[in-house]
Amino acid sequence: MADGHLQPSATMQQDPQLRLFGDNWLMDIAAITEDFQRKVCQQVRIEQEGVARFRVFTPFMFDDGDLLAVTLRSEEGGWVLTDEAHTYMQLSYDLTERDLHSGTRQKIISSALSMFQVEDRDGELLVEVSENQFGDALYSLVQAMLRISNVSYLSRERVRSAFMEGFKTLLCEVAGEDHLEFEWSHRPHDPEGKYTADCRINGAERPLLVFGLSSNGKTRDATISLLQYEKWDIPFRSLAIFEDQETINRKVLARFSDVCDKQFSSLHLNRDRIERYVARAAAR
Repeated sequence: MADGHLQPSATMQQDPQLRLFGDNWLMDIAAITEDFQRKVCQQVRIEQEGVARFRVFTPFMFDDGDLLAVTLRSEEGGWVLTDEAHTYMQLSYDLTERDLHSGTRQKIISSALSMFQVEDRDGELLVEVSENQFGDALYSLVQAMLRISNVSYLSRERVRSAFMEGFKTLLCEVAGEDHLEFEWSHRPHDPEGKYTADCRINGAERPLLVFGLSSNGKTRDATISLLQYEKWDIPFRSLAIFEDQETINRKVLARFSDVCDKQFSSLHLNRDRIERYVARAAAR
């Protein structure tokens, strides 16, 4: 490697089948590197990793300090730039696949893919290089990767929004929308809707009132609502699904636990258990 350009290995010099770009392959690599540097940044460099395959190094990083993984490889007579599924792998350390492909996060990812014309091929992000526009293709891929990685940095309010969207999606998938009433309140006793449950699941003799809890304030409100329902002698069972129960104040949680029938500490970690519980409750 010299001056940011790929140098020919002895094998490539000896084997004409490895001359990927024809007789002037080194000139072509230098031109591609220059295009990368001109359209993305001067720190881009290329290293050969095998036949028709090159690693593209950029200075851009994920939040944990890992560099973006970008590969230039030959595919069906052309060239593609790809992350080889590394971006989603990074996100999977904190988020499930279902989290990524539902609610707010899905919208952010879809917007990034559309804006930069990047293909999501079963989790692999790639851009086909057309008309030798290597720099433009790299720019598009890098921008999409950075924007998609931002789904893990959503503000707290947007994370809560994503949690509630995931909460609603799960209930719809398991119980069916026809059996659900979101933002439910008991109108005869509470015409102004002061005491609400995030969802009521109908169909059983005693309906299931479900709360999605992401903060101390929301947990306090749910406690008050449940106590009021008991006072009105309304038949019901109660279920709480926390975004992260460990963030709830111990006294707030203790008071809530006294009045709630069933709790799950996290939607993310207990999805399968929640699905089974809701399915059984809705079937009774």
